[in-house]
Amino acid sequence: MHPTPRKRTLGLALAGALCTAGPAAGCPVPAAAASAVTLTVAHSGAQYSSIQAAVNAVPDDSATAYTISIAAGTYAEYLTVPAGKLHLTLAGATGNPADVRVDGSRYNGLAKPGGGTYGTEGSATVHVKANDFTAEHLTFRNLFSRLANPSVTGTQSVALAMEGDRQTYVDCDFYGHQDTLLSWNSTSSRSLRQYVRGGEIDGDVDFIFGNGTLVVDRSHINVLSDDGFTSGYLAAPATFGSNPYGILLTGDTVTSSFAAGRLYLGRAWTPSGDAVPQMVVRQTSLPAAISSAGPWTGISGATWTSGRYGEYGNTGPGATVTSARPQLSSATAASYTATAYLAGGDGWNPVR
Repeated sequence: MHPTPRKRTLGLALAGALCTAGPAAGCPVPAAAASAVTLTVAHSGAQYSSIQAAVNAVPDDSATAYTISIAAGTYAEYLTVPAGKLHLTLAGATGNPADVRVDGSRYNGLAKPGGGTYGTEGSATVHVKANDFTAEHLTFRNLFSRLANPSVTGTQSVALAMEGDRQTYVDCDFYGHQDTLLSWNSTSSRSLRQYVRGGEIDGDVDFIFGNGTLVVDRSHINVLSDDGFTSGYLAAPATFGSNPYGILLTGDTVTSSFAAGRLYLGRAWTPSGDAVPQMVVRQTSLPAAISSAGPWTGISGATWTSGRYGEYGNTGPGATVTSARPQLSSATAASYTATAYLAGGDGWNPVR
């Protein structure tokens, strides 16, 4: 048997204090953008030849909404959207996420040129720290393969790290293996909110994870079995105990090439003493690969029963209700919707 995959403590640094508590707590409601500017990116014939160069050209803390239109192609770059790049949209110009790919292959244990290793967060192909950010019709990939690198340790490899509030991803695809999609706040116990609608998320272990509030709505979640793991673990919530909302899967379709009984919906992850994982899966189609002993488990000694988990109205061969699968009543489920997760104190509602 191969070793049980383990999470590693994230050494994260989020620029700027972020506020989601709303006006009652003295937090400003985000101002509407004053106007709109479009920048273009292509391998040739556009204003910029790299996405990062276009992002760098956007003024910090601007009230103007900027859209960066990205032509078809594969962009091999490690992209960071700093906290100051407000009201920014990255959009694939063709409307098809398969046409515009941002690719990287870093992993946790990879040595950095200046010493040390990249760590989990630092492995991200794309790292978005800005509030009020939108991505449309793009593919984010981390192509590192654990199976192709058997001597490597620290194989977590993030495609997208989300560390800003009110982020929206529409019709985007995310590809990786362990730790594809990270939702995180390293500076406080305030929740940062991200919304993923449509598109596809691929991975094998803990590939939707973190301590933020993340809603995955009407998306295809594909659990891969081609990188040497004998079981799949879809999510690893590490929600702050003070936050009622962690990870929500709603209206999704989950598929998997793992054998029957080899897939778990989530593992309890407690990287800090104030983590009480929270996750709900509702009205989602589940495959036969879901473990018949129950879909929840823990990481490194943590038990799922100390967390907050629930299901509601799921369908498919993997949706069989047992005593190991807490179900929400209709009345309780009404408080665990996409709009409830994302509203915060400012009433944000990107759900369409």
